[in-house]
Amino acid sequence: MTTQPAARTTLTGILLALGGSATLSINDLAIKFLSGSYALHQVILIRAAIGMVFLLALMHFSGTGFRQIITRRGRDHMIRVGFVLCSNLCYFLGLAALPLADAVAIAFVSPLLVTLLSILVLGEKVGPRRWLAVCVGMAGVVVMLRPGTGVIQPAAILVLISAFCYASSHMMTRRMKDTESAMTLSFYVQCGFILLSTLMGLTVGQGQFSGSDNASVAFLLRPWVWPPLHDAPWFLATGIAVAVGGLMVSQAYRLLEAALVAPFEYAAMPLAIFWGIVVFGTWPDATAALGIALICGAGIYTLWRETVRRKKDITGDPRGSDL
Repeated sequence: MTTQPAARTTLTGILLALGGSATLSINDLAIKFLSGSYALHQVILIRAAIGMVFLLALMHFSGTGFRQIITRRGRDHMIRVGFVLCSNLCYFLGLAALPLADAVAIAFVSPLLVTLLSILVLGEKVGPRRWLAVCVGMAGVVVMLRPGTGVIQPAAILVLISAFCYASSHMMTRRMKDTESAMTLSFYVQCGFILLSTLMGLTVGQGQFSGSDNASVAFLLRPWVWPPLHDAPWFLATGIAVAVGGLMVSQAYRLLEAALVAPFEYAAMPLAIFWGIVVFGTWPDATAALGIALICGAGIYTLWRETVRRKKDITGDPRGSDL
């Protein structure tokens, strides 16, 4: 029977996943807004600098202080940071060329990939109903890729690659949970962002390769410019949102099984649709709506089944084991 402390841990992890996903949706909104005027690496550098200041302040006022950045798992951090960097790069390049809701919907195949990878990498148990949810979600991704139009959107492929890297990064989080805190994990990610974006700025930040009509390529190769004061709130929003949201989601994956946390990340989907309508005036078309319904339906079904299973675990009912 599940103990009360275990139940509290489960609730805490779920709330962290929900809150973190909602917070990260603000990051998506801010990046989408800034993608029309700035280079991606400039946005990421400013965002990472703001996030790093926030993290260091938290460390300073925490009980363990800056000792949290000491680690013996440098290789694992490098692998995890590599997945996070690749995920962010591909996602934001795709986001520049896609409506916000479409990009987020395709990215939300990642919770389904987390479910799949949790079996292959972590050995977590997943039953036939969750497998069915994975298949339905994958079907939604195929719809979002729009293969019937004669060409699959490159931007959608980028977001799909991002989803795989995002899921892989959470596999590393689960592997490192016993020795690394959420603060440590986030610190090294911010270091990776600062290093990569600085190198890109020094290499292509003059705009010598800019001029492409493709929104994703333009976002990557645009020259750096000095941000006007009225854009400062957007930079501040993305920096704080990614720091806070990243901490919350990382802690959720440290506390709970990956396959349990992943479906709760769908909380950001209605927010993405809301931001797209209110800020950018874009409504999902019929094809996008179908894909969103399939992907989110699969995640919500997994969430419902997990809730049923947890209740049966508490009551000792063995029929909850077929998830």
